[in-house]
Amino acid sequence: MKLSKRTRYGLRLMIELALNYNKGALNLNEIARREEISLKYLSQIIIPLKNSGFVHSIRGSSGGYILSKPPDEVTVYDIVTILEGEMDIVECINDPALCDRNTYCTARNVWSRLNQSIVSLLESITLKSLARETEMNFKKNVIVYHI
Repeated sequence: MKLSKRTRYGLRLMIELALNYNKGALNLNEIARREEISLKYLSQIIIPLKNSGFVHSIRGSSGGYILSKPPDEVTVYDIVTILEGEMDIVECINDPALCDRNTYCTARNVWSRLNQSIVSLLESITLKSLARETEMNFKKNVIVYHI
């Protein structure tokens, strides 16, 4: 399984919005600059996030985008499924009718357990935890000079 660039960039965009939560709207130009992602590409990624109700746009001179939900209520799983679709590593997991062997297939059981592990992990990681981790990483990499 390989996640698309769209999903990887979408998660970075959402982390930026989480870092700015309750501080006002953040425009895509600023996110593009901070994350070194094409503004044109971010403009495409924001659409499904907005349509799904996870992001809200604000018009005007101080406009931009904000999270529609608190960062502790948005998981990585939410973002991945919005941008990738359902997380099925093989088709027969959620549609057993696709395979005649589904009732006795040992391999399907392995794929099903793996799929559930992936989903559980992604559901356990919130934007709030990722924003906190980002802030900690930033603090570790900041050099402070005292005179």
